[in-house]
Amino acid sequence: GAAAARGAQLCPAPQVVTRFNRLRQEQRGLASKAAELELELNEHSLVIETLREVDPTRRCYRMVGGILVERTVKEVLPALENNKEQIGKIIETLNQQLQAKGRELKDFREKHNIRLVGEEDPKQPPKEGPEGAGAKGGAAGVLVS
Repeated sequence: GAAAARGAQLCPAPQVVTRFNRLRQEQRGLASKAAELELELNEHSLVIETLREVDPTRRCYRMVGGILVERTVKEVLPALENNKEQIGKIIETLNQQLQAKGRELKDFREKHNIRLVGEEDPKQPPKEGPEGAGAKGGAAGVLVS
């Protein structure tokens, strides 16, 4: 179809496509890990809120390294609050890395004039004349599925 015809015109450079796909994979990995930790953070919050309502001397069970251990609420609660704080810090770091990876990906796309299949051509009708549009290197672009 039209996408194949455009792809033939653009002569994709394999190493550019490979690098772009690796960057996208890294971005997805960071986003996935951040989402996973957000769920864990929510679980910690729920358990902490529940335990705050309970008698501190009450017995409770906690999984530690795959082993169920019996403790009191007053022993478990501080550990859970500390874990929650650490998870929050990791999420913050991951989000910073995700933003940096997004910028890196955007810069790489612009540098190599990469378009995704089905995406509109980013070059609008030239405002500064036909020379301005060609200067961006339209023929040297890369189409990525």
